[in-house]
Amino acid sequence: MVSTLVIGLGLLGLAAVASPAADAATLNDQFKGVNWADTRDNFVDGPVIPSGLSATDSYATTYAKATAVLGGFQSTLGANTVRFGMNPKTTSSAWWSSYLAAFDAALAKGMNVVLAPWAAPGTSGRVSDTTAFYAMWDTVITKYLGNSHFYFEIYNEPNGYSDTDWVNFAASFVAHYPNVPKGRIVVAGTGSDANLGPVGRDARLNGTLLSLHIYSVFGTVHTTEQAWIDQLNSQLAGFGPRTMVTEFGVPMTTGVNYDGARDGDNNRSYYWAITDSIRSLGLGSIYWPGLRTGDAWSMTTLNGSGTNLSLSVNNASGRDRLEWAWGNGTATPTPTPTGTPATGVLRGAGSNRCLDVPNASRTNGTQLAIWDCNGGTNQAWARTAANQLQVYGSKCLDAAGGATAAGTRAVISDCTSATSQQWNLNSDGSVRGVASGLCLDVVGAGTANGSLVELWTCNGGSNQSWSRT
Repeated sequence: MVSTLVIGLGLLGLAAVASPAADAATLNDQFKGVNWADTRDNFVDGPVIPSGLSATDSYATTYAKATAVLGGFQSTLGANTVRFGMNPKTTSSAWWSSYLAAFDAALAKGMNVVLAPWAAPGTSGRVSDTTAFYAMWDTVITKYLGNSHFYFEIYNEPNGYSDTDWVNFAASFVAHYPNVPKGRIVVAGTGSDANLGPVGRDARLNGTLLSLHIYSVFGTVHTTEQAWIDQLNSQLAGFGPRTMVTEFGVPMTTGVNYDGARDGDNNRSYYWAITDSIRSLGLGSIYWPGLRTGDAWSMTTLNGSGTNLSLSVNNASGRDRLEWAWGNGTATPTPTPTGTPATGVLRGAGSNRCLDVPNASRTNGTQLAIWDCNGGTNQAWARTAANQLQVYGSKCLDAAGGATAAGTRAVISDCTSATSQQWNLNSDGSVRGVASGLCLDVVGAGTANGSLVELWTCNGGSNQSWSRT
């Protein structure tokens, strides 16, 4: 158990250093990244060696190669972050002293580095040797604690743990390294980095960044962008402001035009949804993979030999969508969806009444209430691609004055791009504000016609549960 280990940074006497707040609203600006992966994948029984590097490379050779590859990520994609893999055999090998050069080269170029351990084959997605795991992290943290651009991702895809066990393991890691700023610790969602609810809600992990993986494979199929947006929002569980999507991707060597229609194809609809949502929600993001030789999903191909290396882009439209996600201004802007978004009612679980604009008002600032469901246009809400809830085709559910405090009135306003008008519809029925993290709530758990609606701390109450039909 962690409590029995006596080696920790507190004992090493290392001082904490400042880092950006984990709940900053600019994670999209802070983390525009790619994964640089081992050709064999990072799930290896031995040291992780990113594509293009070699276990026999010296520090100087690795630094030169890495400088070329990282420069390619910056110049061809606009990336400012790179995510690497490791395992205990990496940090205990002779290769480690050379591998450091790749991190050092990234830091020297002003990039962020995210370093994460991958499970070895046969370990079932669990840490098999806790002592070796902490020895690995002691090595890394001792080296890079003082650099605020270096981020420590506890573990990649902890799918061998139950939700409770993983949350407890992550909390133990945070407690084990009290001098590491929480804003530089990245906590995977439960399962295969798939669900952020359990880690996001645990107070012991407050202030950490969260990691989410979402793919268009592994049995999940949607052929509309909106369905993929709903899938992503369900996995975010309302914790978008703390989240980096550290793995997402689609095939890049099959000739697909990702600037084409948003609906009708699983991969294309997925990629539109993820890139649009990264931009609109301000999520941090790290594409899988920026470079992995032989991987059809790799954004780039490595060219050249020795230290004379360069990158070429495998799919220009795929890069367009990635740049659009990052807000770099060079991608083709997302066209307006054809047709009108489908409307439906939001019915309160506690009252069996509908979210209603009183007296069918169209006046900005009108506070919402609940009322008997009657099919009126003042109860017909459309979910837009920008995660807004729209009524009358022009007014949006909004937090009054853009406020984020509990008790803020839920109102209608002219639709804009404000985050106070963006909402996550979660699988538990809650409607959570992206800007505030608060839930749509019937005041005082009222059930009568005319009971007012506000934003309040999410608590799982039936007055915060809504079904959309």
